Amino acid sequence: IPRKMPALADLINLDLSDSSEKIIAEYIWIGGSGLDMRSKARTLPGPVKDPSELPKWNYDGSSTGQAPGDDSEVIIYPQAIFKDPFRRGNNILVMCDAYTPAGEPIPTNKRHAAAKIFSDPTVAAEETWYGIEQEYTLLQKDTKWPVGWPVGGFPGPQGPYYCGVGADKAFGRDIVDAHYKACLYAGINVSGTNGEVMPGQWEFQVGPTVGIAAADQVWVARYILERITELAGVVLSLDPKPIPGDWNGAGAHTNYSTKSMREDGGYEIIKKAIEKLGLRHKEHIAAYGEGNERRLTGRHETADINTFLWGVANRGASIRVGRDTEKDGKGYFEDRRPASNMDPYTVTSMVAETTILWKP
Repeated sequence: IPRKMPALADLINLDLSDSSEKIIAEYIWIGGSGLDMRSKARTLPGPVKDPSELPKWNYDGSSTGQAPGDDSEVIIYPQAIFKDPFRRGNNILVMCDAYTPAGEPIPTNKRHAAAKIFSDPTVAAEETWYGIEQEYTLLQKDTKWPVGWPVGGFPGPQGPYYCGVGADKAFGRDIVDAHYKACLYAGINVSGTNGEVMPGQWEFQVGPTVGIAAADQVWVARYILERITELAGVVLSLDPKPIPGDWNGAGAHTNYSTKSMREDGGYEIIKKAIEKLGLRHKEHIAAYGEGNERRLTGRHETADINTFLWGVANRGASIRVGRDTEKDGKGYFEDRRPASNMDPYTVTSMVAETTILWKP
C-alpha cells in the first residue's frame, strides 16, 4: 500500500527532537506604533535555558517605522524566554527589546527605562506584585465588527453577556480557552479568564507576577493571542472603546501591591500610595494608552478622565480598594485607569516609581 502523503498539520506538528538537537527560537519585538508585535524565527544549535545564552539579532527598522532606510538596522536583545505552544518540544518564544547599533534604546523601547526602575534597590526590596486584567475584543475579519454581532447591526443590550454561557451570549470561547492553555504551557502566569460586559469582549488576567516579568508576560500573552486569532481568522482589537455608545470599553486594570502593603499596617501605606497617584494623575493618564478619553467617561464602570477618586469596592473610581483589603488592614489596590492598549512596561514601572520613589 503506498504511504499517504503527510497532511500539512502532520508537518507542522513534526517532532524535531527525534532527528535533531536543533531548536527554533521565535524572536518577538514591538514595532513602530508601540502596539504592533513583530517576530521572526531562527535556528539554534540546542536547547536554551536562559536569555543570556541567546545571540542578539537585528531587523530592518525601516520596515517597522523605527529607522530610516539609509541606516535601517535595529538590534534586538533577548530578555525573556517562554516555551513555544505552537512548535512545542524544546522550541521557544523570546521577548526582546530594541536598540541602535551603538547600544542606545530606540524611542519605542519602553522596557529599558522600566528595567532601570525595577532594578532600583528601593523598588527591588519592595517586591512589587502585579495582576493585570487584559480586556480585548474579537472582531470579524472582513467587517471589523465584533464576533457574534449581526453584520452592521447590534445585539441585545448589555447584561446577559458578562461571564455569560450559551450560543447567544458567549462568542469566541474556543479562542479564549486555546489562549488560556497556550499561555500556561508557555510559562505565563495566567490566573483566569472571563467573558466581559460587551458581547465579543473577553478578559484574561496575568499575575501575581513580580516586577518587569509581569510586563514581559502580558506582551507574550498578547503575542500568543494574536497568533491564535490569526489561526482562527478573527481580528484582535485592543482599542479601549471599539464600539461607541452604550457599550463598555476595554481596559487593562492593574492590581498592585508592595511588600509593605501586604504586611500589617499596610492599609496606611496603600492610602499614602493612592494619594501620590492622585497628585500625578495627569502624567499617568498621558501614559496609560491611546484613545483612553473615549473610554474614561464616568460611565460604564469608569471614573471621568479628568477626575481622580478612589473608593472601597467602587468600580466607578480611578483606584479601587477591595473590601478584603480594608477589612484585613493590608493587601493591594487596583488602578482602573489604564486602557486595554497600554504598554505594560510603562504602566507597571510608573506605578512603582510614583508610589515608591517619587517624593511630592
